[in-house]
Amino acid sequence: MSRISAVLIVKNERQNIVDCLSDLHWVDDIVVLDTGSEDDTAALAEQSGARVFHQEQWEGFGKAKQEATNLALYDWILSIDADERLSPELQEELISLKDRDFEGKAWQIKRLSYYLGKPIRFCGWQNDKPLRLFNRKYGGFNDKTVHESIKVSQEKALCKGLIYHNTYPDTAIHFRKMRLYAELSRNNMPSHIFPCEPEIRATFKFIKMYLIKLGFLDGYHGFLLCKNSAWGIWYKYRLCHR
Repeated sequence: MSRISAVLIVKNERQNIVDCLSDLHWVDDIVVLDTGSEDDTAALAEQSGARVFHQEQWEGFGKAKQEATNLALYDWILSIDADERLSPELQEELISLKDRDFEGKAWQIKRLSYYLGKPIRFCGWQNDKPLRLFNRKYGGFNDKTVHESIKVSQEKALCKGLIYHNTYPDTAIHFRKMRLYAELSRNNMPSHIFPCEPEIRATFKFIKMYLIKLGFLDGYHGFLLCKNSAWGIWYKYRLCHR
């Protein structure tokens, strides 16, 4: 049986952290890296049994998640976000894999994401299966400021169970995250764009999500997600045009 550490980076997650950590009762170590909370997230995490650390300087999501990974006691790593929950089926599956040393593989996990409280099954979100469980001897997080990912040399496999992702419970959180990601991505964006490029890219984003990725099948919530996501693309490229 292998031992495993769960790692999280958090900021102002008091509404999520306790429920998130309760799903990790089966792991051997929990690392929470607080990146600047102004609420009692860190205290609640400690009360829930996590080892809590505080990041001194923010350099993006990739480096923060790798820092949390480096702080883990064990080489097997489960990366999870505070707004995610492990389904009971997934917990049982991971416990069984743990008994088998995770078969020496890195594991992708399907996510069912919610928008304004409704599960989204299309809009391009239906293919979401990030790699979340791996051995740090064979890889880790890249240094991307946003949209970070895990790169490993291990064989990969896919879990049957789901992560439930309560990604945007309200539109205010969605717009706040899009503004944050746009600002963080700014240094990686082209320095010059065409005058109408933000509008053109936003239009194509909506068409891709709503029509090509079948977002219309998600009803009104799907329409809102596609429309608001298109605004995020407009805003990101508008920043470059200033």
